[in-house]
Amino acid sequence: MTSTRTPVHTRTVEGFGTITITPVDPAADSALIHSWVSEERARFWGMNGTARELVQEIYEDVDRRTTHHAFMVGLDGEPVALFQTYDCAEDRVGECYEVRPGDVGVHLLIGPSGGAARHGFTGTLIEAFLAYLFSDGGARRVVAEPDARNAKAISLLERSGFVLGPEVELPEVDLPEVFLPAKPARLAFLSREAAH
Repeated sequence: MTSTRTPVHTRTVEGFGTITITPVDPAADSALIHSWVSEERARFWGMNGTARELVQEIYEDVDRRTTHHAFMVGLDGEPVALFQTYDCAEDRVGECYEVRPGDVGVHLLIGPSGGAARHGFTGTLIEAFLAYLFSDGGARRVVAEPDARNAKAISLLERSGFVLGPEVELPEVDLPEVFLPAKPARLAFLSREAAH
C-alpha cells in the first residue's frame, strides 16, 4: 500500500540522492513501521513485541494530535527512516527540564539497511530533517532524549552538533490511547544558531 500524502520537505544531496519527508499515513505505513520497530536493534524505540494493529493505532493517535507528528523519510523513493517531532511542553520530557518557547522534541529511527553501509548515511538524513525543522522559523531549538543506555544514538547526536544535557528519568505515561514506561534518558540540545 502506498501513501498518497505529499512530502513536506524535499532535499537533493549531490552524490547521495533525493530525501523526502512525508507525514506518516498510519494505514499505509503501519506494516513497514511494525517491521522496523520489531527488530532487536530498535529495542530502545520501546515497541518490540507490539502487534501491527497497535502500531497503526498508535500512529493514528499521533496523526490526530496537533502537538505530535510522525514522518516517513524516503531516499530516492524508498522509505529509509521514521522521524517524529513533538512540542516539548506537551510531552513528558517537559517535566524533566525547563522548556523554552520553540523547543521541538525529536525521535529518530533509521530503517534497516538493504545493502552495504553508506558512509555518512544517518548524518545526511539528520541534516535534511534538521533543515526541515528549522525552515519555517517555528523551531528555535531541537531537543532529543534517547535512552541513556543507547550509546550509539548519543554519539550520533554529538556528531550531529547536539550538546549533551543531563541524564533524566522520563516519567511513565499511562493513558487510554498510549502507555509509555518510565525511561532513563540523556537530554541533548541543538539550537537554530548552532545548526547553521
